[in-house]
Amino acid sequence: MAKKRHHHEEHIDETWLIPYADLLTLLLALFIVLFASSTVDAKKFEMLSQSLSNAFNGGTGVLQQPSPTPTPVPRSSDNSPSDPSQTVTPQPTKEQQEKAQQEQEEQEELEKLKKNMDQYILQNGLEDQFETQLLPEGLKIVIRDLAFFQSGSADIRPEARNLGVAMSHLLSAYPRKVIVSGHTDNVPISSGQYSSNWDLSTERAVNFLHVLLSNGNLNPANFSATGYGEFQPVAPNDTVEHRGQNRRIEVFIQKKTF
Repeated sequence: MAKKRHHHEEHIDETWLIPYADLLTLLLALFIVLFASSTVDAKKFEMLSQSLSNAFNGGTGVLQQPSPTPTPVPRSSDNSPSDPSQTVTPQPTKEQQEKAQQEQEEQEELEKLKKNMDQYILQNGLEDQFETQLLPEGLKIVIRDLAFFQSGSADIRPEARNLGVAMSHLLSAYPRKVIVSGHTDNVPISSGQYSSNWDLSTERAVNFLHVLLSNGNLNPANFSATGYGEFQPVAPNDTVEHRGQNRRIEVFIQKKTF
């Protein structure tokens, strides 16, 4: 009886794959160490340690970990200065330079007008009755009411008209928008001619405006008058002196805008 032949399938020996995979893992770890060594810090070491730990312990693969180094941000230009102190300040445009020059000239003209007005006040001994103030918006001239008006009256004193005329000549050399405003204290008006301090302050402003515009060199379109009564005091109405400060005429010369 013939013997049965037993055929055994031969299997390929794959045991070499295990050390080969370990070798690849070690090489990958080496490349990561070399890559991170150029910019080493504590955070990169921690990320690298976690990556290797996951790789050897069967966790998340090394290639699945985030990059141990931040992605470099490209510079907008190779010529850009790295030092903020070296940043070049943009130069003003021609229009900006011209505007700055005009504003400077305007400021100088108002300063000159104030100087001329102060000289006139000093020469005529009017320091107690006139005051000039140079403000960011223009030049303000304050006139105490007794310099021009009798108490409770809007009629300008005859001897005070010359002061108004002199002021008009100074203003004619510097044409600007001008606002004349009248102000009173809070004492109720006792004259039957005016129903309120508001009426009195308004008529005083208008009458003074007429004196200024008697100078034909002034353009009436640049002038306006208004009355505020007792409602814009510069001092409390608690003493005779303070009430005297509130009774006033203000001439405001507006600064030109560009």
